[in-house]
Amino acid sequence: MNYTSLNFILFVALTVLVYFLFPLKKQKWTVLLVASYVFYLFAGYKYVAFILFTTVSTYLVALWINRIGVKSKETLKLNKQTWDRDKKKKFKNSVKHKKRLVMALVLVINFGILAFLKYYNFFAGSLNDVMGMFGIGFSAPTLKLFLPLGISFYTFQSMGYIVDVYREKFAPEKNIAKLALFVSFFPQIIQGPISFYDQLAHQLYEPHSFDFTRFKYGMELILWGFFKKLIIADRAVVAINTVTADYAAYNGTTLTFTILLYALQLYADFSGGIDISRGVAQIFGIDMVDNFKRPYFAKSINDYWRRWHITLGAWLKNYLFYPLAMSNAFISASKKMKGTKFGATKAGAHIAKVLPTSIASLIVFLVVGIWHGANWKYVAFGIWNGGIIMISILLKPVFDWVLAKLRINAQSFAYGVFQMFRTFLVVLVGYVFDVAPNFAQAMNTFKLAFTDQSLSVGWSQISELGLEKYEYAIIIFGMIVVFVASVIQERHSSTTIREMLDRKPFALRGLVIFAGLMLVLVFGIYGPKYDPAAFVYMQF
Repeated sequence: MNYTSLNFILFVALTVLVYFLFPLKKQKWTVLLVASYVFYLFAGYKYVAFILFTTVSTYLVALWINRIGVKSKETLKLNKQTWDRDKKKKFKNSVKHKKRLVMALVLVINFGILAFLKYYNFFAGSLNDVMGMFGIGFSAPTLKLFLPLGISFYTFQSMGYIVDVYREKFAPEKNIAKLALFVSFFPQIIQGPISFYDQLAHQLYEPHSFDFTRFKYGMELILWGFFKKLIIADRAVVAINTVTADYAAYNGTTLTFTILLYALQLYADFSGGIDISRGVAQIFGIDMVDNFKRPYFAKSINDYWRRWHITLGAWLKNYLFYPLAMSNAFISASKKMKGTKFGATKAGAHIAKVLPTSIASLIVFLVVGIWHGANWKYVAFGIWNGGIIMISILLKPVFDWVLAKLRINAQSFAYGVFQMFRTFLVVLVGYVFDVAPNFAQAMNTFKLAFTDQSLSVGWSQISELGLEKYEYAIIIFGMIVVFVASVIQERHSSTTIREMLDRKPFALRGLVIFAGLMLVLVFGIYGPKYDPAAFVYMQF
């Protein structure tokens, strides 16, 4: 059930109606649970077994971990007067070790399922290639596997919940049906955002009365998502798909244009989908975390990743980056380096200090790359982003020295524009790995970008990518609208455009909403013959 389909619109309308008319106020959350599973069944009944397994295993293990903790506290209380400090410490360590083993069990199983379904054929193929290079006759079989809808999103969300229970951030949910709603909430199941239990769960379970302002804001956010998805993304993807279907046939100019178009299409598609998700949730009185904050205005690649897919970054920071950077192994390596002759120098002291952070960043972005897909080009994507961040951390004193020597005002508007342009170029390099069919083609794209530029040939090829001139004009118009809205939001980050619009005269508000609706209806790509482009992150 695609978010831009009539079926989805009718489904949401019916769910909203039932939810707000449901007579049992404290049980309103059950309407959302039923709706979420009905929605998931539309994606395919065979997928349900996987999300049920994740839900049940998460529920049972969270209770198990909590029970270990409760019993240990009771034991400590009973032996408070008889055990000395060393015995108490030894007991606490044994309890922590047991809880960690139980947590590791469910993490390995659930991430193992995700890894097997998503990466088995990739690793089997890579293994066969290596075996073939050495003339070994062994051949790993390839399997016909499917990827359940949203498996990465609900797995990350559920495992984050498990880790938080282990850390005793909150008590585990004792109602398995309520936990099932947290795992499967339908507005976010396709492509996120990835939510934290303490941020989302209470909102799901609390009864919400109909609120016209929330309804209005939610509808406006959905309309904005439709604008980006139907007017920009689903039109631009036609040209992009034409290129990727026969990638080697195009020159450097066309491929450069395609990467630029992809930057627009990807943002419009992903952020548009998240807007629809958040808008639907807001109608129900539920506020989901914003997943984007004008990423193309970022002034560094680190800043870009703080603005792009924010919830994935937050998840990785909490459950991967900090455990790595603050691990005994990393801290010990840092201390050892400080004790060397090199560590005694100014440069060595800085490197020793930031080494855990920089290496942890590289590992995190390697995971980000692998998460994006089972292909070596995504490994390269992760290494590129992580490597740039690692270098920027290690060489920060050098960059600061250069700025001081050149007497550049780092706070000036001109330097800020330069930083944005520089960061966007770094991001575009990463997008080459996204667009190219494989790693070899990505490398060839970089070569062609410098050796095969021809505007006349490029224009001829671009005009034959399945879009008419007026359609490119519509894409450009949509891009300008998004840019202007982004500038306004960047300058007024403490509020939203919807709230700003709400303070304008009624006639102006009505005109803006009517214009947006007409633009989507007139210029949006939809209808009986329309084959909706799947959201970019739909199968993650």
